[in-house]
Amino acid sequence: MTKIFDLTGKTAIVTGANTGIGQGIALALAAAGANIAAVGRSAATETVDKARALGVQAEIVSADLSTIEPVGRVVDETVEKLGGLDILVNNAGIIRRNDSLDFTEEDWDAVIDTNLKSVFFLCQAAGRHMAAQGRGKIINIASMLSFQGGIRVPSYTASKSGVAGLTKLLACEWAAKGINVNAIAPGYIATNNTTALQADETRNRQIVERIPAGRWGDPADLGGAAVFLASSAADYVQGHILAVDGGWLAR
Repeated sequence: MTKIFDLTGKTAIVTGANTGIGQGIALALAAAGANIAAVGRSAATETVDKARALGVQAEIVSADLSTIEPVGRVVDETVEKLGGLDILVNNAGIIRRNDSLDFTEEDWDAVIDTNLKSVFFLCQAAGRHMAAQGRGKIINIASMLSFQGGIRVPSYTASKSGVAGLTKLLACEWAAKGINVNAIAPGYIATNNTTALQADETRNRQIVERIPAGRWGDPADLGGAAVFLASSAADYVQGHILAVDGGWLAR
């Protein structure tokens, strides 16, 4: 049974791999045997070092995904450095908080460009490579706000709702090409993006009280879901948004 989760010899791109969710997923894939292309604006040196310590190949691929300019290079550089591309994890993302009455066009565009536009075009670039080889796994990182509205994050909610819809559309188009497209929707995970919420005593208490598991998630909590969706165990899973949320949506 463990063989169907084995990623030995596979190569994975993980965006936003230097910290948080991206690092947690990258290291889980590495522990399952995948080689890692760690993509981000900041060099993911720690992630690459830890992945190599697990016995796989790992390389830094520098790219600022606030624009789509580097998406083709990300795929080409990964193939050049690591010999192929089998898995894409679209994790890189940003968030801007403000009341919707005061939200600026600049903050809207910055979030949509990174969280949705670059996600689509990186899926496209990777998808072309995967279609040519007849197989591939794409895992987008959605959110609880793919299902709910939230407050004070209009562009983030719009982008993550878009990621969920895009995941389903690409699954419909690419399943017959051997490409599985799914998403993970993390709950409240302790990362740089949620520092402000963790520091707000009232909001932090409200959040923890609503989570049946009674705690914030850790980036490592997403590793099992990522390995599953990247592996042959998920070959007949398409267009699914897998919540890893400590029970948040169940309440």
